Amino acid sequence: MPAELGADATAGRLEAVQVRAMFDRVAAVYDPLNTLMTAGLHHRWRVRAADLACVAPGSRVLDVATGTGDLAIELARRVAPGGEVVGSDFSESMLSRARVKGEKAVGGMAPRGAAAVARSGAASSPVAASAASSKDSADAHSEAHSAHASEPVVLRFEWGDALRLPYDDSSFDAATVGFGARNFSDLRSGLAEMARVVRPGGRVVVLDFTTPTRPPLSLFYRVWFDRLVPLLGRVTAPLAALAPKSDDASKTTIAEAYTYLPNSVKRFGTPSDLAAEMERVGLVAIHYLITAGGIVTIHAATVPEDGIT
Repeated sequence: MPAELGADATAGRLEAVQVRAMFDRVAAVYDPLNTLMTAGLHHRWRVRAADLACVAPGSRVLDVATGTGDLAIELARRVAPGGEVVGSDFSESMLSRARVKGEKAVGGMAPRGAAAVARSGAASSPVAASAASSKDSADAHSEAHSAHASEPVVLRFEWGDALRLPYDDSSFDAATVGFGARNFSDLRSGLAEMARVVRPGGRVVVLDFTTPTRPPLSLFYRVWFDRLVPLLGRVTAPLAALAPKSDDASKTTIAEAYTYLPNSVKRFGTPSDLAAEMERVGLVAIHYLITAGGIVTIHAATVPEDGIT
């Protein structure tokens, strides 16, 4: 049955089948609109999120709700050589674009090495202190991968449901999600799954938008996200119409999708709300930084040494 967004888009809350249909529908315009809406800064935010994953050459990382793969590609630079990054998503249209981008990126990839927390500008923050501790753990763990040091990095993209990840317990050194957690139909279950698949001492990182509360940015944010983002969706709709549509996506319009996206940010809650949810699923050493003038947050936490119970 086709998925219609309708009033749910305005409420910023959709069922999983609607979210999948929406992203299948917007995949053709997703990257250019991301760049336009953020003035290209989304790449910089993903760099900072990758820094806080605290991975090193030889690490194995999962990027949940990977979309078109930008964060997974950034992580791959850090785990090369010998490492592996898996980008998981339930939108095949997004994954097809991620695979094309990933193949090109790996061919010309220059490793960044271990996490560069100081470069992120947070060297003296609690996030940086926690990251430094986790970096030591990542460096020690990467020694176990030294036998693979001469191997190229592996970057692959595959279908997966964030609420039922098809991976074994403790099978990754870190798990990340960039601008996808607010689309989880059950946030706690999604966070719990990320924590489950990460080894003790590994990191869980969540990058997403938040709603600024202080003027003048709060006023600009309301105008930009409430008025201009939906307008961009309507203007770019003809481009998406050129792309193949799945049955589920047949009644999803670009305008509806880009009405849902800003409203989903409003519904998502505050940074402290997300930190509390991460604590409820058993994560420890939870810290977050607010950047981009108050519109972006990056949460970082650690799986306890005795694992998630």
